[in-house]
Amino acid sequence: MTNTTPLPLRNDTILGVCEAIGRDFGFNPLWLRLAFIAPLFFAPTLTILAYFGLGAVVGLTHWFAPNVPASEQVVEAKATQVFEDDDALPIAA
Repeated sequence: MTNTTPLPLRNDTILGVCEAIGRDFGFNPLWLRLAFIAPLFFAPTLTILAYFGLGAVVGLTHWFAPNVPASEQVVEAKATQVFEDDDALPIAA
């Protein structure tokens, strides 16, 4: 397991908002960064507030629902599920 620096503490990001959203939704964060540039010229205060608002949402989301790698997840078997004869699939001949 590699030890990585958390996104908000890295030197190449500002809170890591775009990278975290890109990683969560599966797209390149550069597109989201580019989407923040145009409004920055027309409404800088609103754009900065939106960015920090998204940062708060991302932070709270990752705090309450952390992204656990599949190798660390535990799958619990349903011990209470019982199949009856009617529910079972027929055996192929």
